[in-house]
Amino acid sequence: MTKDSTSGQELILETSLQTFFFDELTQVNQKSSRPLPRETVHYSSIVLDQYGESGKYFETVEGKVRDKVLGLKLLETCHMSRSKQVRALRDIGDTALFLCGFFSDSLNSKIIDTSYYQQVGCSAYRKLNHLVPEFYETPSFYEQLSKSFSGVTMLMNIVAEKMTKPDQFEGMLLFIGDRNIKAS
Repeated sequence: MTKDSTSGQELILETSLQTFFFDELTQVNQKSSRPLPRETVHYSSIVLDQYGESGKYFETVEGKVRDKVLGLKLLETCHMSRSKQVRALRDIGDTALFLCGFFSDSLNSKIIDTSYYQQVGCSAYRKLNHLVPEFYETPSFYEQLSKSFSGVTMLMNIVAEKMTKPDQFEGMLLFIGDRNIKAS
């Protein structure tokens, strides 16, 4: 990081958005009393990078762009071929992970809140685990991701908050459930 002498703000110099998110997630994860596996943090940084492009968040149906209807998409997966199921379940889980992790505040003011998206995302990852029982050379990777869904979204949420309000996180100790994370 470097300081911009004209505005006094910090400039972040990274080679990619995914690298930036990996570094930020890792930094927060290292301060956890129960850190998540490195593969989970890496996967989460890829999800954040992919959703840096808004087109990934939306879908086009009959020529109209709209939010993805994740619950319906999850139900439809049982009628798909195996390869389409893998793609759809990953998309559903990743979209839910991104929504719960990066936009949880905006979801909590709606009828369908983060708990719904968390359930859909966890279900998608559990189903995906049956189709892809090993990922990143980790047995039951998607099952583990499902079980740590709330921890991953918490890390993402801290990174999102840190990006919008960096001065509020300097030296602050965060208590989340039974996790203690000191943000820097």
